[in-house]
Amino acid sequence: MTQRQDARSATRRRPYRLRQRIPEAGPIDQFFFIIAGIAAIWLTIFLLREGFRWNWSNWLFFILFWAMAAYLTLPRLHRILSDIYVPNYFIGRTRTSDGLLGDPINLAFRGDEHQLHQAMRKAGWTLADEITLESAWQIIRATLTRRSYSEAPVSPLLLFGRQQDFAYQQEVDGSPGKRHHVRFWRTPQDWPLPGGHRVDWLAAATYDRAVGVSLFTLQITHKIDADIDIERDYVTESITTTIPDTEVTVLEDFTTGYHSRNGGGDSIHTDGDLPIIELPDADDSPLEGERRQERALRPGGLANALEETKASRRRPLSVLASAALVLAGAAVLISIGVADFIRTGEPSLVPDSEFSGLATITGAVVLLAQLILIVLTLQGKQVPRLILMFFLLFSITVGLVDHFGVLPAPLGTNIAAAGLQIAGLMMLSSNSSREYAVAARQLRHDTRQAITDINDATRLL
Repeated sequence: MTQRQDARSATRRRPYRLRQRIPEAGPIDQFFFIIAGIAAIWLTIFLLREGFRWNWSNWLFFILFWAMAAYLTLPRLHRILSDIYVPNYFIGRTRTSDGLLGDPINLAFRGDEHQLHQAMRKAGWTLADEITLESAWQIIRATLTRRSYSEAPVSPLLLFGRQQDFAYQQEVDGSPGKRHHVRFWRTPQDWPLPGGHRVDWLAAATYDRAVGVSLFTLQITHKIDADIDIERDYVTESITTTIPDTEVTVLEDFTTGYHSRNGGGDSIHTDGDLPIIELPDADDSPLEGERRQERALRPGGLANALEETKASRRRPLSVLASAALVLAGAAVLISIGVADFIRTGEPSLVPDSEFSGLATITGAVVLLAQLILIVLTLQGKQVPRLILMFFLLFSITVGLVDHFGVLPAPLGTNIAAAGLQIAGLMMLSSNSSREYAVAARQLRHDTRQAITDINDATRLL
């Protein structure tokens, strides 16, 4: 082999690493995942109890109870339990981010990504936005004002351990509450369907009929029509009508026909057939209104998470929310010291305690450490994230001990801080936060290795 061939070989060895999957959570992550869930359950019960203990005009406790139960406690509880009893292999069903069985897989495609995008665009479908703070606020505003949002994001569902690669939708009557939508997942390389058939893409098509409350988590979400076969046939017909060269093969009885519920508690039923759509060759003509798809494939493959980190440096909402919650909890604790300083002339995080001086020094050190760890966590550092979770657990424990009488403190101070810290611990222990940290660490390693490989290749030329 020549030196030039050696150089080319050296620069090609690294990309193989990018096809690895993100490793499963280790024992430390699993510990914090479960502990955060237990703490959230306690806080939810506490909020409900306080809502009944105070007068009925104190509706804030009930709003906090619902928000805590719907968006933190119940999803985490479902996730812990579903990891035990829900199969982690292909059964023709997606899973929600909470681990529940989601929408059925009812479509399959053969063709590359460009062919698929072009076919969907020609058939009149619109690529859905990613879920970000901006898009989440936009869909809330569109729903409340009944204005059109043709690119409204869809909730994430998981297949092959990762979220959908992208989704397409069609609004009905300009209302974001009613829409046709279909999620797409690229199948793993050389992966066969049950029965030996091979496809490039699997999809789940459903019709959103209204906005309502999830039966299983109490979250506000879209409610889907029960007859998912109608939506499956609608998607198929929209493509075959627009692109006559499209071929469709139906795998009859791909699954047994059944009645069930999806992750939102909506009734569903299907005959079990699976159409396989053979996409024709794409042409080079640009589509009107087509925009470049810049999203990365999240989060099941390490390559996907690495690509998102490298392309946009966009942090998951869970990481951003955890930073905001931890800072808010620190602000509550600092306010205690400021208030006590105004009252007594001596700052303290634990008012009227003979250990106020020691508590203040300890609390100040912990808060400063948390601030430093937040910055490092936002940069995608894994070890600081784990240490920050330990500090949060320590602060939560101290706050609860303080509230229950060992260290006297008023209800609205340490308990408020503990509640914010519990929510922050929930965010930091989530799968998306862990995957972001792992991906960022791997990206840094691969960047250094790529520089080394390039230098080695340069010397060989």
